[in-house]
Amino acid sequence: MSLSVSVILIYSIVAAAVLIYVPFLVVGYARARVGYDISAPRAMFDKLPAYAQRATWAHENSLEVFMIFAAAALTAHVTGVDSSLAMIAAPTFVIARLFYSVFYILNVPILRSLMFVIGSLGTATLFVLSIMRITH
Repeated sequence: MSLSVSVILIYSIVAAAVLIYVPFLVVGYARARVGYDISAPRAMFDKLPAYAQRATWAHENSLEVFMIFAAAALTAHVTGVDSSLAMIAAPTFVIARLFYSVFYILNVPILRSLMFVIGSLGTATLFVLSIMRITH
């Protein structure tokens, strides 16, 4: 396995994990402006402005898709995928997820959906490459 593919896969997992919390920074900002209620932090969701509610949803979706992406990237790493396609697929997922959150917060649904599809294709590509690697 090429060290560069392995490094890209691992760094992409780390970057994707960090990106989970980028939308939550926007939520934190909005909570501070509304007045953070430490005794009922979830109850204040309805008091948040619309952009912060969308940031919450972006954060939650990022948690959901991270597990699938991490499994795909680790599977590619473990099976020894050594492909330029994997070197593109993993960072593409990360970049798409960054823009997914931005477009979600800015309320641009068509571009948000496009980024979701692109990120999902990156994850699917890693799984397919792993399956191809172990069946040949």
